[in-house]
Amino acid sequence: MKNFLLKEDFLIGAASAATQIEGGDLNHSWMNWYKEGHIKDNSTPERANDHYHRYEEDGKLLKELDLQIYRMGIEWARIEPFENTFDEHAIAHYVEEVKLLKSYGIKVLVTLHHFTNPMWFEEMGAFEKVENIRYYLRFVRKMVNAFGQLVNEYITINEPNVYATNGYFFGEWPPGDKNIARTIQVMNVMAIAHIRAYELIHEIRQRNDCQDTKVSFANHMRVFTPENPKSARHRFFTRLTERFFQGSLSKAMMTGEFELPLRRHHSVKKGTYCDFIAINYYTRSSISGLKDGVKKGVPVNDLGWEIYPAGIVECARTLYAIRPLDIYITENGTCDNHDSFRSRYIYDHLQAIMAADLPIKRYYHWCFCDNFEWVEGETARFGIVHVDYDTQKREIKKSGRFLQAVTQNKGVTEEMYDEYVSNETYQVK
Repeated sequence: MKNFLLKEDFLIGAASAATQIEGGDLNHSWMNWYKEGHIKDNSTPERANDHYHRYEEDGKLLKELDLQIYRMGIEWARIEPFENTFDEHAIAHYVEEVKLLKSYGIKVLVTLHHFTNPMWFEEMGAFEKVENIRYYLRFVRKMVNAFGQLVNEYITINEPNVYATNGYFFGEWPPGDKNIARTIQVMNVMAIAHIRAYELIHEIRQRNDCQDTKVSFANHMRVFTPENPKSARHRFFTRLTERFFQGSLSKAMMTGEFELPLRRHHSVKKGTYCDFIAINYYTRSSISGLKDGVKKGVPVNDLGWEIYPAGIVECARTLYAIRPLDIYITENGTCDNHDSFRSRYIYDHLQAIMAADLPIKRYYHWCFCDNFEWVEGETARFGIVHVDYDTQKREIKKSGRFLQAVTQNKGVTEEMYDEYVSNETYQVK
């Protein structure tokens, strides 16, 4: 069947991260990483999409696309440029942005930490040290109090496993370390930071009589499979990689149960530390050792990542077994520089979600508009809105119109499939 209906009360929207879209010459870890020459195309987060000044224009685009939900990030370095010095104008700016989106009927999910640290926090060791969590919690307190009744849903930390492995194991992201012990330490500290932030947000909002508080962390999940299923070595490294990258960390952050290679801090008690499951899903990894691989003969995107739609449900099922909660897909998207297969990608993943017997309630497409894609710079386009970085002109892509039609029609009709999906094919590795 080409057509399908969305589940009742299923919501569709888009996601973004502050550093990737806002622009500005800010004193944070990714601006520093750019200045050290680590961005592949030498593009700068100072330019990005200039969203900080164009948020009204972008808000109108979100409304035009009929998106019901939006996940937006806060730039900590903008809020607290110097240690314990807060910029009230920047805080007011984010409050106004949320008010604008709400006036359009768009529900906002706020991400408090999305990879980037103010340099004063980075230079004191960031999440390498448990004692530094207090600085992060001070920022969390400031923003939750500022938003008050406006925002009731928060992501404390985005993809702590990606932050830790790329920055401390592979050395490809700031701070550029290659130390497995430090990687594990950062994962451990970020798990504790999330748990404390979860408790703090609930405490603040309960004290202020704010209702329906929902807090989670955005969990980057992958399917890991042995390159050769008959190889004992490949099967061993698959289990090891899954546990090291996501298994132990997921359980710690969701339940307060720390299993090897993580270790429990004396202040953490077992419990439930998420009000919904938040999944960022992109790909499947083929494992033969301690690095990612991609099987031969599989569909891939423009970064060479395998396209494996069934994995979005497999990952959701894994986390649902830990805590049976509502599930939000807080990121799902693909690098498709010419928008030649993104509609099919969206279709295939939504179809898999609709066929699943799981309470998956939301889909946030990654991402709203093309943006500064970390070390890839401006070369990797994930957006449903095209951005000309030189002119900052925005233009809704075909895939954006498809997602709009899915929202309007509460599913995919035969006519929509024929118009947007039928002529699109994946490239094969």
